[in-house]
Amino acid sequence: MPSNACDISQRLYGNIDEIGLDADIETEISSLGPRKIKSPYVAKRGIQFVGDEERVIAHLAYNSISEVISKGGELISFEYAGPRRDIYFDPSKAKAAIVTCGGLCPGINDVIRAIVMTLHFGYGISSIIGIRYGLRGFIPDYQLPVMELTPKNVEKIHELGGTILGSSRGHQPIDIIVDTLERLNTSMLFIIGGDGTFRAGAKIVEEINRRRLKIAVVAIPKTIDNDIYLVSKTFGFDTAVEMACQAIRCAHTEAVGAPNCIGLVKVMGRHSGFIAAAATTALREVNYCLIPESDFELEGDGGLLNVLRKRLIERNHAVIVVAEGAGQKFFDAKKLGKDPSGNVRLGDIGLFLKQKIKEYFDSIGMECFIRYIDPSYIVRSVPANVDDRLYCANLGQNAVHAAMAGKTGLMISLWNDRYVHIPLASAIKKRKTIDLTGRLWLSVLESTGQPCLK
Repeated sequence: MPSNACDISQRLYGNIDEIGLDADIETEISSLGPRKIKSPYVAKRGIQFVGDEERVIAHLAYNSISEVISKGGELISFEYAGPRRDIYFDPSKAKAAIVTCGGLCPGINDVIRAIVMTLHFGYGISSIIGIRYGLRGFIPDYQLPVMELTPKNVEKIHELGGTILGSSRGHQPIDIIVDTLERLNTSMLFIIGGDGTFRAGAKIVEEINRRRLKIAVVAIPKTIDNDIYLVSKTFGFDTAVEMACQAIRCAHTEAVGAPNCIGLVKVMGRHSGFIAAAATTALREVNYCLIPESDFELEGDGGLLNVLRKRLIERNHAVIVVAEGAGQKFFDAKKLGKDPSGNVRLGDIGLFLKQKIKEYFDSIGMECFIRYIDPSYIVRSVPANVDDRLYCANLGQNAVHAAMAGKTGLMISLWNDRYVHIPLASAIKKRKTIDLTGRLWLSVLESTGQPCLK
């Protein structure tokens, strides 16, 4: 199959199928033991309980189920999320902890609120604590006190951006984290984070199992980049796209307001360009969308600079949206160093393009104005919009149902419009990126009309 936009395939699979499922992914969910306690929900009329045998078929692109079976294949399916009739933990004795890690993202407080409310009002659990500033809150050397979480003190936190618990990046000793969980007499740990956090979460589960402890670990996927594997969409993504659209509208207004003007907008997207692509297709006012997955050149007849020159001659304005991880080949990774989590720091592609475009047009003696907008920290720090709030509520509620049932080492995911349980080991196998032969990127190319820029 083609690997770039120059020779795009016409396959029109849904976004879920573009994720590209591995045939050998693990789908079975671990449990702490038999469930012997009746759920408090049993006494509530109209509750629809979920059985462990209920599954959600993972892939939409099968021609037919009979064809798969006839060829000796097996359908990949995920365990359905939701309340179980019998639970593992005794609500009168259980204690829950919540931790948020990594960068900020719209909706974190909504998830925290949903977890606390469901634990308290759904299951009658009164002992809920928040771990401050990410995984470092587990480490005694930092002397960070826990935060008691009650329905009263989380009642209105969904109106705020960020996280009331604080967050941090960087590795922390797994054995000390589990030591703290033991000292706190924790029954269940809810981890809200991204790919790096989930890798730490998987190690925490391993250490808990090695010590034969009965602590459930449930993860909720958090990243506005939408790059977590086996999740159709992460919370905060819709809000991020909405905010990015506002910046792009401003850039377009500026671009058409002056002769030979270029509106340049940088959005978040370290390894995956989902925000840039989604905002581009939503507005239809973007002329060039640059993402980490699709390589581009600056120089040459087909390079961005010469293409921009032709565009300005024909239309007098242009709008460029670039994801922060695009064009990193133009920077020296050794000079950039690494962040506390061990990731290579990114070069600022927005400022780089602004400088290169200005230098190019100066060199050919052509007048050009550039309006540069970088809304990155505004995008990730705002409260969630309505769609994300509803999504966050469902993620938090289903996380509690899974933990109370004694399920562990899993991530709550939205898949085929159903909430499911995904083993952490599968979720961290790889990163989700845009399929350059899939529907989303095809929509970008149709919207912008951009060439392959090479």
